Amino acid sequence: MTKMKGRNWANWAIGRIEADFTRSADTHLIPVPVPALPDIAIYLKDESSHPTGSLKHRLARSLFLYALCNGWISEGQTIVEASSGSTAVSEAYFARMLGLPFIAVIPAGTATEKITAIEWQGGRCHKVADGGLVYGESARLAAELGGHYMDQFTYAERATDWRGNNNIAESIFAQMAREPSPVPSWIVAGAGTGGTSATLGRYVRYNRHATRICVADPAGSVFHRHWADRTIEKACDLPCRIEGIGRPRVEASFIPDVIDRMEVVADSVSIAAARTLSAHLGKRVGASTGTNMVAVARLATEMAAQGHSGSIVSILCDGGERYASTYYNEDWLEAQGLADPQAEAQIGHFFATGRLAYACKSVTMRCSVMPAKPQANRQPRLQAG
Repeated sequence: MTKMKGRNWANWAIGRIEADFTRSADTHLIPVPVPALPDIAIYLKDESSHPTGSLKHRLARSLFLYALCNGWISEGQTIVEASSGSTAVSEAYFARMLGLPFIAVIPAGTATEKITAIEWQGGRCHKVADGGLVYGESARLAAELGGHYMDQFTYAERATDWRGNNNIAESIFAQMAREPSPVPSWIVAGAGTGGTSATLGRYVRYNRHATRICVADPAGSVFHRHWADRTIEKACDLPCRIEGIGRPRVEASFIPDVIDRMEVVADSVSIAAARTLSAHLGKRVGASTGTNMVAVARLATEMAAQGHSGSIVSILCDGGERYASTYYNEDWLEAQGLADPQAEAQIGHFFATGRLAYACKSVTMRCSVMPAKPQANRQPRLQAG
C-alpha cells in the first residue's frame, strides 16, 4: 500500500465516523425528581441513548479519530482493546463500520450481556482470569497480529478535545442553559480511564465556571487513594465489582488536579442505588450510575443542610439491561454477598425526603488514606463514619 493510498483510506474512514456522528442526536439531560429538595435540582446526562448504549460511545469515537489522524490505523488492521466491556462494545461498532477486525481483551467476570453485545457488533472476546493482565495481553496480541492496541487507559484524556467539539461537558452546559441554575454547583462522574473527569475538569476551568467536579469511586479502586496521596499507585486487596469504573492501578488518563472532591462508595451500596434509582426513573441503569447517584445524594444532603441552592449534574453511564444476569439477579447478588436491602431503603428514603441516611454516608475501608497536606479546595470523604 502506498502512503497516498493509505491516506485516502484514512480520509474515507474519518468521513464515515463523522457522517455517523452527524446522523446521531445528542443524549438527553433527564431531571431526577426529588420534591423534598425544591431549591436543589438534580439531572442525569443519559448516555445510554448512544447507538452503542453507553458513555463509552463518545470515547470510542474520539479514540478512533485520534488514531486515524495520527496515522496509527491502516486498512484491514486488527484493532485490540483492553476493556471491562462497554468501551469494547463501542469500539467494535466503529471497527465494523470501517471493516476492521476487532478483539476485546476482557476480564473473565465481564457480564454475559456485554460479551454478547461485543460479539453482535462483530468483535471477538479474549478473556483473561485477572483484570490486571488486560493491558499486557492486549499489547501482546496487537504485536502478534500486526494490529493496533487502542489503549483507552492511556489516550482517553488526550483523544478528547476538552475545550469543545461537542464533548460531554459542552453538551451538559448547553442543555442546562435554560434551567433555573444553569451553572451546576457540582458535576459528578465516575472514573474508569479518568478521561471523563479530565474533560469535565478542564472544560469548567477553561470556561471559568464555578462548577466543582466530584468523582464517585468504588471502595476497592486506587483512584481516590492516589487523589489523596500521590505516592499511592496501586490499590490494596479490596475487590471492585462495579464494571466500568474503579481501577487497580493509576491510569495515565486520570488527572487528579482537576478533581475537587472524591466520594468513596461501597460496591453493595452502588448496586442498591442503581436498583432504587431504576425504580424511581422507570428505567434500568447500570451500577456505575448507582455509584454516581450515591455521591449526588451526599452532596444534595449536604447542600440542603447548609441552606444552599443550585443544581447537580451527573451521568447515567449505561442501561441496566446489560446487567440482567448480575446486578438485577437476586440469586447472583446473594451468592456474591452484594445484596443490600438496607442501602436500597436508604436511597429510597433520600428520594422521598431529600436526606441520605447516615449509614450510606460513608464506607468502611481497609488501607484507606487521608491527604497528608490537603489542598484548600479538597474535601476528602474517605474514612468510615
